[in-house]
Amino acid sequence: MIVDDDQFDQLAYKRILRKIDAAIEVIPFQYATEALEYLKTEERQEIDAILLDINMPRMTGFEFLESAQAELAERFAREIVIMVTTSLDPLDQNRAKNFPQVRAFFSKPLTADNIETIDQMVSARRTG
Repeated sequence: MIVDDDQFDQLAYKRILRKIDAAIEVIPFQYATEALEYLKTEERQEIDAILLDINMPRMTGFEFLESAQAELAERFAREIVIMVTTSLDPLDQNRAKNFPQVRAFFSKPLTADNIETIDQMVSARRTG
């Protein structure tokens, strides 16, 4: 799942992900509010990882994390969230550490190495 208001970034992430595995299905959301509503649905697909931007209109990435923890509780507890941002503020990195779902904090743009790290996290969760 990609939650990022920048459509160019979404397209770039899709391309990078599909280079690794052409069968990857990407579920994009421009607004965190829409992504949160999707996560609340019972019939939704299983999510391998959530690529989450911090600075978005309507609801920031941190507000998304707070709402998802409060509203989804255990259903959200095992998610793998990767913060992807242009923010260079160390306070953002420290704040992200307060959320156990946040497994990595990457600067934009994502690199092939970043995607490989995400793939390893997802694989480890599947086997463990």
